[in-house]
Amino acid sequence: MAKRNHPRRGSMAFSPRKRANRPFGHVKSWPTTDASEVRVQGFAGWKAGMTHILARDMNPRSTSAGQEIRVPVTVVECPKMRILGVRGYEMTPYGMQARGEVWADAGQIADAFPELFKRLPERKEHDADKHFTNLEQSDLCEVRLIVATQPHTLSSVPSKVPEVMEMGLTGGSMSDQLEWAKGKLGEEYSFVDAFEEGAMTDIVAITKGYGWQGVIKRFGGKLQSHKNSKKRRQHGNMGAFGDGYVRKTIRQGGQTGYHQRTEYNKRILRVANPEDHSITPAGGFLHYGEVKSDYILVKGSVPGPAKRLIRFRDATRAPKNVHDYEITYVSTASKQGA
Repeated sequence: MAKRNHPRRGSMAFSPRKRANRPFGHVKSWPTTDASEVRVQGFAGWKAGMTHILARDMNPRSTSAGQEIRVPVTVVECPKMRILGVRGYEMTPYGMQARGEVWADAGQIADAFPELFKRLPERKEHDADKHFTNLEQSDLCEVRLIVATQPHTLSSVPSKVPEVMEMGLTGGSMSDQLEWAKGKLGEEYSFVDAFEEGAMTDIVAITKGYGWQGVIKRFGGKLQSHKNSKKRRQHGNMGAFGDGYVRKTIRQGGQTGYHQRTEYNKRILRVANPEDHSITPAGGFLHYGEVKSDYILVKGSVPGPAKRLIRFRDATRAPKNVHDYEITYVSTASKQGA
């Protein structure tokens, strides 16, 4: 009989497995590029569900080259986001710290986006020109945008209070990025302003939560024998007898899921509008409903359940050779299981 061998279950790289602080991911860093034009490096959207497409494989070295293959895709609804402000960072002996920030006119935002002030206080006195001058005279190392989602444009998401987050800027010099941001304050930008069809992106999201779970479900431990004198779904022991304490490497029960995870190199197969390419299946997406705004098709799966807000970022380790898919069919069959 062959020897049964497998790697140790439960990587310590994800410790501590605690609940995320917020229902959407936090992007810790933005990649640098040598682009000449200023461009936003991120976006956010709501996961609607999954479907499948038929596409022609254009990779000449693939075993299915030129053939029509079935590809699973995730549908993410991505309505426009609004630019609220710009923040500049400078490098200090203690790391990168915020030097200052400029916010859009409160009156302009209040007219078009009244739900925002349920999340942020309304700035009635703010001299934007003075703050811009302060940023232009500073030795900045990075410029980022302060943007907000617009869930009031959706019918499938119950909460209409926007989420506020940072997005990176790339291209040109720091002065070019500040000048670009100055002209965009208070305006909207769409997914196509940040990414193109066929581009690779990193997805930062919060996984589906399962609450407190025991060690068997949490780490995939082995069940004890039915002859065990105590319980089957527990450890044989909690470590060495002589230590006098339980080591942190011992697998135990605890919070399972609802962790922040980053998936690298996800392929954007299509950026479309429901008016041009209908995507809502018969009966609507399970636990989501109808897609009414701009949406994208991402190859493969995406962390989190339906209605979870996920974030997109420029790929930090994108492959050099990427081959296209020629989409021939998008399934809109019912996902109700009938």
